[in-house]
Amino acid sequence: MELKNYMEDLVLQQLDNLIIDNGNMCKCEKCRYDIAAMALNILPPRYVVTDKGETYVKIKAQEQQFVVDIITAITAGMDIVKKNPHHLEKGE
Repeated sequence: MELKNYMEDLVLQQLDNLIIDNGNMCKCEKCRYDIAAMALNILPPRYVVTDKGETYVKIKAQEQQFVVDIITAITAGMDIVKKNPHHLEKGE
């Protein structure tokens, strides 16, 4: 058995799409993880243990408000990271 916060997968899936759509957003691993961490701290966790639990979360993830909440949380994280990136700039 494995305990998993399925929200992590959902955030990372949406994050990649949003970063691609936002051309001036840094795409480095550090910025991606900072954005994901911020979004996950805003969103409620969706822990699953069984296949049945994962199926429930996948169905829930198809609901429009659920997706909007994830995108909103990621966007908030992107705004913060864009203003205050923690990675080193080129040449530093």
